[in-house]
Order: sequence, then structure tokens, then C-alpha cells
Amino acid sequence: MNLVDAGLTAADSALRTLFAPHRAARPCPTVPEAGAAELQGEDKALAGALMRVNHVGEVCAQALYTAQALAARLAPGDAAANERLARHFEAAGQDETDHLAWTKSRIDELGTHTSLLNPLWFAGAFGIGLLAGRLGERVSLGFVVETERQVEAHLASHMDRLPPQDHASRAIVAQMKDDEVRHAREAQQAGAVELPFPVKMAMKAAAKVMTTVAHRV
Repeated sequence: MNLVDAGLTAADSALRTLFAPHRAARPCPTVPEAGAAELQGEDKALAGALMRVNHVGEVCAQALYTAQALAARLAPGDAAANERLARHFEAAGQDETDHLAWTKSRIDELGTHTSLLNPLWFAGAFGIGLLAGRLGERVSLGFVVETERQVEAHLASHMDRLPPQDHASRAIVAQMKDDEVRHAREAQQAGAVELPFPVKMAMKAAAKVMTTVAHRV
């Protein structure tokens, strides 16, 4: 893949993430035996805000994986190895597409909206992913590991905060959490390095800003 093709692929991913309907390859997780609980008032508003934050996280994940795949394809060295790495990121991105579709569907059911700042979140995450990708394969994979660890912790906190009767949102978040754990494990197995502590703290601070703003906007 040449520079023009790689750039067009990245642009296509951005447009699809931000503006196209998302189609999941897997059925949306459900808990049939729990029944369909109707949320009202503050519970409904809270669930909607939390799922909006989760949707933003998936927008950022799409941007990160797209940028890292682009950086891998543009990296010097073994073209075949670079392509394998790019496809690794794209495979993980497919799971994130499922997450986008699931969270958007649940947001619609809850009668709220996705973040109005999604283009900004995508652009920022894309820049970070491109930088990580340019630092080399093992660093890029290390970035995946740390990102997914932080997302896993974030989703676990949402399981504590979601209304107990919101079985639909809980089923989605639980499956997302399992997928993020798998992504981190696969990146470790592929040769990820541990990121320096200051980098981890910077990532955590950036994520805090994003989740706080997205909860409201």
C-alpha cells in the first residue's frame, strides 16, 4: 500500500466512524432472562450519559487503531511485517466497530445523543495514535496495552455506576470489557513494551478530560 492508498484508507475510516451508520459483525449482547427494564428519570439520564462516554471511547479507539495501522504501513523496513502489524490493528478495530454500533443503538434507546465533540475526539486520538505508531512497533503495541488497561478499568467503574436494573447497558459494557482485555493480551503477546510511568499518567489525565466533558456534551 502506497502513501496515497494508506491516506485514503485512513480518511475512509474517519468518515465511516463519524458519519456513517455502524454495522456490527456480532449480535448486540443481551441478557434475555433479565427482561426489558424501563428506566425513568435520573436513572435513564445517567445511563445515557455513561453510554455516551463509552461511545466516545470507541470513536477514539477507531482513531487510534486507524492511525497506528497507517503508521505501520508507512514505516521503513520489512513491508510484510509492517502489513501484518497493520492488519493486527485493523482486526482490533473491527471489534471497536461492533462496540460503536452497540453503544449507539443503546444511546438511541435511551433517548439521548452521542457527543457533539466526536470530530474533535477523533482528531486528537488519531494524532496520538500516529505518534505512537511512529515510535516503532513495540512502543505502538505498548500503547495499545496501556490504553486497553485503562479502558478496562473505566468500563469496570461503569458497571458499578449503571442503574442495577439497566440490564441492556450492562450486557454491552461487560462484552466490551472482555474484548478490551483480549486486545491488551494480544498486544502483549505480539511484543509490546511497558510504557514509562509519566506517559501512563499523561494518558490517564487525557482520558479524564475526555470522559468528564463527554458525560455532558
